[in-house]
Amino acid sequence: MDTKTIELIVIALLGGLCAIMANKGIAVFNDGLRPILPEYLEKKIGKKELAATSFALSFGLVIGFGIPVSIGASIILVHSILLMTDIIGSWAPEGKGGLVISGLLGALYGVGLVLGLQAVVDLFAQLPVNFMPALSSVGAPIVVGFSIFPAIAIADQHGFKKAAVTLLASLLTLFVVKQFGTIDLGNGTAIKLSAEGMSLLIGMIFMIAFAMQVKGDGASSNETLVSIFLERVNRIQSNWIWLSLTGGLVAASTSLMILAGDPISLKLLSEGKVSEAALAAFARGIGFIPLVFSTAIVTGVYSPAGATFVFVIGMLLSGNPLIAFIAGAGLMFVEVKMLAVVAKALDRYPGVREMGEHIRTAMNKVLEIALLVGGAVASEKIAPGIGYFWVIGLLLLNRKANKPVVELAIGPVAAISLGILVNLLFLLGLFTPVAS
Repeated sequence: MDTKTIELIVIALLGGLCAIMANKGIAVFNDGLRPILPEYLEKKIGKKELAATSFALSFGLVIGFGIPVSIGASIILVHSILLMTDIIGSWAPEGKGGLVISGLLGALYGVGLVLGLQAVVDLFAQLPVNFMPALSSVGAPIVVGFSIFPAIAIADQHGFKKAAVTLLASLLTLFVVKQFGTIDLGNGTAIKLSAEGMSLLIGMIFMIAFAMQVKGDGASSNETLVSIFLERVNRIQSNWIWLSLTGGLVAASTSLMILAGDPISLKLLSEGKVSEAALAAFARGIGFIPLVFSTAIVTGVYSPAGATFVFVIGMLLSGNPLIAFIAGAGLMFVEVKMLAVVAKALDRYPGVREMGEHIRTAMNKVLEIALLVGGAVASEKIAPGIGYFWVIGLLLLNRKANKPVVELAIGPVAAISLGILVNLLFLLGLFTPVAS
């Protein structure tokens, strides 16, 4: 069986199973939708309200964020598929018929996304003004910018001074590894350390060390949650088979290099920097442990990607989808079974528990700026003298729109829309591309 067929089978199974789980109320990817599902399961709201809420929360992110970022790298950002399977599962009717509809539509959407994304990339490459090479600049600032996030998270949690120390340590590491990071092993063989990866690692060490110094006051919020919502924890654990299967499929999809969990690891994967991408995904997973576990305990609904460490498994087992599937399924099984234990353990280190929120906030801040800068650079390459005008204009107008696009997406959307616009102007004889 050729690789393309395997990719389509894996993504079809992932899309189908995730849509079924959303329909059954077992797991949804959107963190905002998770607290709504218990209301539906307990008949406090109806199917129409659930479907409308799911669409409102997820559709804009799929169209405005997931797909544009995916086009820029030819790898699917997980938001593009799992947010849509949330919608499909929520809209499909109840009962066996709804499960069949969810599974079929989810599978078809997954296959269509893979084929359609490649078709769009191929189409753009055939345009008279080929702006695909310029689109690679959208993600360029992400790689180095990501190593800044630990310092930003520390600033939010512990103050400016500790953040400044962390930033200087990360910067020094960046300089040193760039200058001396190549180790000659002889016989023409050399190991080149990633300056950005090492800088991120140092920042994470500082971040975790500072967080572990925070002492608790004797309260046990997560332990209390577990005791109150024991029935909902048991509900998640009873669905371990479904969750293990999707965890394995996420890992297998990542191993095949057709799926990434966030724009940072997506960009690194597109450049062939697999170990750096795995480190970035691991850092993201740490930030998601408190959120995913706490919302799971309270709602009885999990995430099809768990705490997102299954992406790390997929990257570490790159090119081995079968082994990645087994390892990812095993990891998800452990996650589900350890749900209460890990939640209680977080109470022993309240600083680590609180660190999760600061990590996610810091990541979003860094991504927002990095994608905006990257979008501006790419737009200026597409249309010199016009690109910066276009990006700044779209950014400020978007803030005044009735239904603004999430700002994380402004950079990629601006670059893609400008590329399409200059092609239309070229056909009208109003634009001449600058020779590179």
